[in-house]
Amino acid sequence: MGKKKHIMLPANQVDLTKVKYDPGEIEAPNLNGLWLRIFVMLVEMPFIGPVIVAYLKSQNKIQEMLRETVIPEPPMFRPEFPPQEQEPGVVCLKEDGKSQDRVDSGIRCLPQYDPASSLSSPLFRYWKIRDYAYSYRSRITTPSTVAEYVISAIKEFKHPTRQLVSFDGEDVIKQAAASTQRFEEGKPLSALDGIFMAIKDDIDCYPHPSKGGTTWFDEVHTVDKDAVCVSRLRSCGVIFVGKANMHEFGLGTTGNNPNNGTTRNPHNAERYAGGSSSGPAAIVASGICSAALGTDAGGSLRIPSSLCGVVGLKTTFGRTDIKGALHDGGTVEIIGPIASSVEDVMLVYAAILGASPTDKLSLKPSIPCLPDLSSSHETLSILGSMRLGKYTEWFNDVFSPDISTKCEDILNLLTQTHGCKVVEVVIPELHQIRTSHLVSIGSEALASLTPHCQTGNDKKFTLDSRTNLRLFRSFTASDYVAAQRLRRRAMYYHMEIFKTVDVIVTPTTGMTAPLIRKRALDIGETDLKATGELIILCVIFSLCLILLYNVPCVCGVSGSLMRFILAGNLIGLPAISVPVGYDKKGLPIGLQIIGRPWGEATIMRLAAACEALCSETKKPASYFDVLKGR
Repeated sequence: MGKKKHIMLPANQVDLTKVKYDPGEIEAPNLNGLWLRIFVMLVEMPFIGPVIVAYLKSQNKIQEMLRETVIPEPPMFRPEFPPQEQEPGVVCLKEDGKSQDRVDSGIRCLPQYDPASSLSSPLFRYWKIRDYAYSYRSRITTPSTVAEYVISAIKEFKHPTRQLVSFDGEDVIKQAAASTQRFEEGKPLSALDGIFMAIKDDIDCYPHPSKGGTTWFDEVHTVDKDAVCVSRLRSCGVIFVGKANMHEFGLGTTGNNPNNGTTRNPHNAERYAGGSSSGPAAIVASGICSAALGTDAGGSLRIPSSLCGVVGLKTTFGRTDIKGALHDGGTVEIIGPIASSVEDVMLVYAAILGASPTDKLSLKPSIPCLPDLSSSHETLSILGSMRLGKYTEWFNDVFSPDISTKCEDILNLLTQTHGCKVVEVVIPELHQIRTSHLVSIGSEALASLTPHCQTGNDKKFTLDSRTNLRLFRSFTASDYVAAQRLRRRAMYYHMEIFKTVDVIVTPTTGMTAPLIRKRALDIGETDLKATGELIILCVIFSLCLILLYNVPCVCGVSGSLMRFILAGNLIGLPAISVPVGYDKKGLPIGLQIIGRPWGEATIMRLAAACEALCSETKKPASYFDVLKGR
């Protein structure tokens, strides 16, 4: 007799009162240096490698979920969103209009600007886009003057922090001069004119190459124009400082990159900035750029934003046009902004939003909106009616208790100050969501890479990327279809939850910025556990290493980075990470707010409220004041 199949109940018949919290967490050793080289050699061997990978998948129930389970739902190959009601207290934007007009609408959504209190506060605070715009218009400084400070800061921080991988000082000076002339003529293009931004290395920004964190991808990918989002920013007068560092091809969450050097966390240079958008988050946290563009297919905007103490917005899938990104054919990735404040994220978001023509037809996006924060009375009224969904067992499953404490504190303040109501929710099948996301993102990454790896380019990847790719190659077509069946179940559960709450709140990450192992800087380290806590690194081989050679074991460290973020990518929900405090070591902690489809205005409104309630912003150890040149 064959092995008995597991038959899942249809999602609409699952009794949520009987759901038990099961994150599927597995402890796994972390390999770097010589042991990582040996491990990659083994998994890439013709006969031994497939056996190892199959055993690992079996041990972690991946085979059981995908091949030994009857999943009644039909597959959902990309997010399918039910119709949504318009959010309250918003300003609607013209998706097909000019980016400059949307930015101007964004400015009108913000509270009144007081330059006296903003520019002369004795406490540390990041300069906002409106601070720069006011300083330019008032002739306090010019984009050209700020450009000199930016270039000086980049040169000073270049070696130890590794934030940029492509930089042309002369081009920055040229862009700044054009912006300065526009201000002298009284014709700035928008509030973003003269604002300095960095672009992640997997988004095209002419004339810089797009390497995706590799040593070779620019040889097979020619950049002859800007990505759509970059073009929209350029039309607003943004000054691009260059391409920002990243985890190689987005296949990791720490930001480790032996090719370019690993980006350091501005709050502590011995710790990771997070990935894969490590460079964008770090350069914003360092004060050098007001904002940056990154991509997010598995937390790659939110994780580094949380670890670096800045704000990162993952939009609804399809809200922004990702044409010109290296993974622009996928179903889990978006392009989004990172900035030091919620209002700056709003302005950059306003500039770049706009679905691609095909997404407009298939996804039927709701009208894009921004929260109208100009009226404090209306804002308080809307906040007072908000219901915040919290899955307590999941919320508290963190590596450091400081994280859940700080996130709980901000929820209490929202309740006490604004009358928000915290509602207990249950999210079933978190382990299945991880598996579905892993198969989806892995299969899509492999599909985009395969045409470029026929001549041995795959051997040029770093060791941890090669480990990931070996796993991805083991997935079959039936595995992919099964994962999409699980994706539909996840969508159903979340849409049911949003019938009772307005947002879902979690910590952004389960830990603060992890330490960088010195041996990992030159060779890298395995990051499979960070890709969803689904893989034990070669159980037999690793146990031998632990027993015989005392290889250190990392218990839940890397995996904690992705614990809370996967549903946003798998089913395309909008989510934002906002800083809410620091742990006992002074490292930033982020709160994640997940919204309904097309609900960016709601999550930005709540994030702005969280930001206002946080009394302390610590100056990073690596910080440069480019507005005042110090």
